[in-house]
Amino acid sequence: MTPMSDVMTLLLCFFMLTSTFLQPEPVKVNTPSSVSEVKVPEKDVLNILVNPEGKIFLGTDNKNDMNAMLATVTDKFGITLNATQIKHYKEDAMIGAPLGKFADYLSLEPEKMAEVIQAMGIPTDSIEGGMSEFQEWVKAARESNPDIKIAIKCDAKTPYKVVKTMMSELQDMNENRYQLITNLKTGEE
Repeated sequence: MTPMSDVMTLLLCFFMLTSTFLQPEPVKVNTPSSVSEVKVPEKDVLNILVNPEGKIFLGTDNKNDMNAMLATVTDKFGITLNATQIKHYKEDAMIGAPLGKFADYLSLEPEKMAEVIQAMGIPTDSIEGGMSEFQEWVKAARESNPDIKIAIKCDAKTPYKVVKTMMSELQDMNENRYQLITNLKTGEE
């Protein structure tokens, strides 16, 4: 019995150390089904999340890229953040607040941030005739990591108009290669 418990402990340790953990998402998204079996890469991916109401959130698994994105966007728009706000940003999994409310959002307690972010989202309307906030964040991600891949995860009930606007924003930036995250269609569907 002792050797069997040793083996089980070793297997448990092995699986715990080699597994990857999913980042928490600010909103629940039920993706549509498709027959594609192409896997999304696990590293260097900019995840764009769109909830059923059309709110857009984005983030990446690489914390260094997230920090570089923050530095780029805050420098460009003259946003100053204190140490607490930067700490909250680093603990947050995804970006989802408009730049006008970004500092106020990061000043909240983490529990309150998770509640408030669901009503926000990154705007796709242009800033003074230039790029939109969404485009600025994508551009900052591309500057922080030129090899980053883009993956879009939309809810099955997201209005087509929102998805089309987001894809048009990406096309305006010459970001024409991205992956759509879906569920694998079962035989019953």
